[in-house]
Amino acid sequence: MQKRTLGKTQRTLPAIGLGCMGLSEFYGPPTEQSAAIKLLHEAIELGVEHFDTAEMYGIGANESLLGEAFHDRRDKVFIATKFGPTRNPETGEFTGIDGSRENCRRAVADSLERLKTDVIDLYYLHRVDPATPIEETVTAMAELVSEGTVRTIGLSEASGDTIRRAAKVHPISAVQSEYSIFSRDIEASVIPACIDTGATLVAYSPLGRGMLSGRFKAESLADGDFRSMTPRFQGDALQANIALVDEIEAIASAKGCTPAQIALAWVLGRGEHVMTIPGTTKLENLQANLGAYEIRLSDGEQATLGQLADRVKGDRYDERGMSIINA
Repeated sequence: MQKRTLGKTQRTLPAIGLGCMGLSEFYGPPTEQSAAIKLLHEAIELGVEHFDTAEMYGIGANESLLGEAFHDRRDKVFIATKFGPTRNPETGEFTGIDGSRENCRRAVADSLERLKTDVIDLYYLHRVDPATPIEETVTAMAELVSEGTVRTIGLSEASGDTIRRAAKVHPISAVQSEYSIFSRDIEASVIPACIDTGATLVAYSPLGRGMLSGRFKAESLADGDFRSMTPRFQGDALQANIALVDEIEAIASAKGCTPAQIALAWVLGRGEHVMTIPGTTKLENLQANLGAYEIRLSDGEQATLGQLADRVKGDRYDERGMSIINA
């Protein structure tokens, strides 16, 4: 199991964590609570330490799930959560992004209560608020570190310029962005900013929201799955993208592993400054994902995989989603 250091801290973590969003929302019906808690406990037993959630996942339900699962084993887990996006609690509708000091303090208090803990290991601004200068938001987040309710802070889907401005106010330990064989847009400015400021890149959706596993050759999306509203998963674009997975599967077949393991090995191979948080609701997928630690890619395999991103069809989010990333 590979361990890597978080930002400029002394904290080391296994390079593969667990993204918990899908247990509560966005990928179909929520996982039944007892089954979700069982999976989270099994993840700990398999050596997973880093668990990622957010206030907006299930409008607090995902944080509450982690609180139930981890309150009696808090010393075994590293909890990351996020604030910023706001939603109507009745309808679930997204109503904006609030990076103000007032919302930061309100959100962290609510998250601590739901998580049943007195400290959050890593607290992110989930999306950058265009109405609040990043310096103001990070100053408010830094206050939480000084007060001891947050250990480290991070940004999610921030631009390289924003990361650098933020780091002048307080150390940014992590930057969370989508990063995979199919999504490499952050390589131009975000990753250089992470390296320059000493922030760890926490890659979410390293399996392309499941596409890189090859599962969508045989499966269709469940009702309520937000992927059906994203361009990459629609019509001709979906079929073209699924066809690209053939090249990942060919490498996997030759190495005697799964396409998902190839995709995760590619992400981990981008450098010691990278960690990743693939999500799953199934133990067998979690076990397979952790098997990526054992996979090494040759220069030729890296070259084959490296040319796929330019052939991917469709954006990774709908128009609204694309408007609030790389901010």
